[in-house]
Amino acid sequence: MRHQKKTVKLGLIAAHRKSLLANQVCSLIEHQRIKTTLAKAKAVRPLAEKMVTLGKNGSLHARRTALSVLRQKGAVKKLFDDIAPRSSTRNGGYTRIIKLGQRKSDSALVAFLEWVDAPKVVEEAPVEEKGKKRKKSPGAEAGAETDSKPARKAKKSAPNEKKKDTDE
Repeated sequence: MRHQKKTVKLGLIAAHRKSLLANQVCSLIEHQRIKTTLAKAKAVRPLAEKMVTLGKNGSLHARRTALSVLRQKGAVKKLFDDIAPRSSTRNGGYTRIIKLGQRKSDSALVAFLEWVDAPKVVEEAPVEEKGKKRKKSPGAEAGAETDSKPARKAKKSAPNEKKKDTDE
């Protein structure tokens, strides 16, 4: 029985799991939002919240403790200078998990893990860029299709000619 065993193993050995969780937290700090499986998001959340608590403390010891866990100086700097002050009025619950449904390839449950106090500017910028790309791509695809069709016909005719030579 697994009574009072809170570690979610994720099918990994301990060293791999620790580095995975640390890298996920660093990505969350850098990008403000990450898309991952629901199980990993639930495993990353406690570690991310502990790091914010260390950041709110702000002491040298807390900084070194965070660095020993995360192992990326840039992420620790951003955590202490940007994310922790933003969450200074909050007593916990620094992250949220938004469920997205199942992934097509393997039906794994996927979710967003993001900071509750994240600025909304980060969410709006990628949406505008995607819309612009979609408008340009249909014209580019039409030109690519017309060029690729003659090439396909040429490839099909070449093997047929070889077969005719062998038959005669």
